[in-house]
Amino acid sequence: MIPFRPAIRLTAAAAALIAGTASAQDFNAAPPNAPDQQPAFESQTRAPVLADDVALDQTVIADGLDHPWGLAELPDGSWLLTERAGNLRLVGADGALSDPIGGLPDIDTRDQGGLLDVAVADDFARTRRVWISFAQPREGGKTATAVATGTLSADGATLEDTKVIWQQQPAWDSTKHYGSVLVFDGDGGLFVTTGERSVIDARPLSQNATTTLGKIVRIDPRTGAPMGDPGVEGALPEIWSWGHRNVQGAAIGPDGALWTIEHGPKGGDELNRPQAGRNYGWPVATYGIEYAGGPIGEGNTQVEGTEQPLYYWDPVIAPGQMTFYDGDLFPDWRGDLLIGGLQAGALVRLELDGDRVTGEARHLQGIGRVREVEVARDGAIMLLTDEDDGKLIRVAPAQ
Repeated sequence: MIPFRPAIRLTAAAAALIAGTASAQDFNAAPPNAPDQQPAFESQTRAPVLADDVALDQTVIADGLDHPWGLAELPDGSWLLTERAGNLRLVGADGALSDPIGGLPDIDTRDQGGLLDVAVADDFARTRRVWISFAQPREGGKTATAVATGTLSADGATLEDTKVIWQQQPAWDSTKHYGSVLVFDGDGGLFVTTGERSVIDARPLSQNATTTLGKIVRIDPRTGAPMGDPGVEGALPEIWSWGHRNVQGAAIGPDGALWTIEHGPKGGDELNRPQAGRNYGWPVATYGIEYAGGPIGEGNTQVEGTEQPLYYWDPVIAPGQMTFYDGDLFPDWRGDLLIGGLQAGALVRLELDGDRVTGEARHLQGIGRVREVEVARDGAIMLLTDEDDGKLIRVAPAQ
């Protein structure tokens, strides 16, 4: 075990002062990347700014992490977390950080690849079952998103009987846009989000239902057997929805439905509530523009047969993971959506009325590239910052 280091505690005000960040009211004043594009309905973008008047305490539970990505709480209050460098680690309730856990499959750690999400079974205390998603090296130097499952040894040192249960098809010569979040649906299925691998030649496959690029799939968590509902003749049976770009956030909402958030191009990050058999547009309909400038395809934001995002950002926040707040420490936030903002460098909070966004706040601006957001059993908000010196941070109301 790496020796325990005392947790570092900063107030939100002190952290903001150190970082030299701008006021929380500034984010809606930034000019859009695609000023000629218009939302399809009111408050689809730039929802009213919510007052950022909640005093927050930050406690650094663990630091020195190598681009941490995924996080899952265990019954004893410890956490499993992933590092994109290919490491799965345990963080004790006291902040002690384990050595890398053994028994993982081969992982391609180049660029945006590596070890991505981690999830644990509801009955982990009995089964100790764990799932991971990762960039898998494939034939000819190609890579693809994959999912594996195994059981964590009693001493927490090894993932045992690890088996790859699902592989994205086809593999591609790219090291970008893998997705990939793991979400249990509460009805026996496991949602896996993917990316379209970024490169121009692969983009059209988001619209091709015989591939799993740019898709959300639903599988049996033990066997990987298809449990999707594409509703399209000839489609792969694990497909749930398609037309996605790079989905790196997903959660089951208070309504019991899957909600997702994906990276758009330059402008055009999207919040969706994907329904089975629906097409979410990429790349034939999207907000935003190419990174180098110019339209995506024909520049369409609305195309018949594709779904509109519930909300989009231009300029982007570069969204990480997301979760719905359901704890006791922030009662006024119950039902709100909490999102990691990589580009935003903040905890992004959306207030909702049904499936409509009614307000947006950005808390802890300047905290770093927030990749992962989870709610601990005690109601605290747990964040991971995706950096060379990544941190696991506990956020609670200031005392």
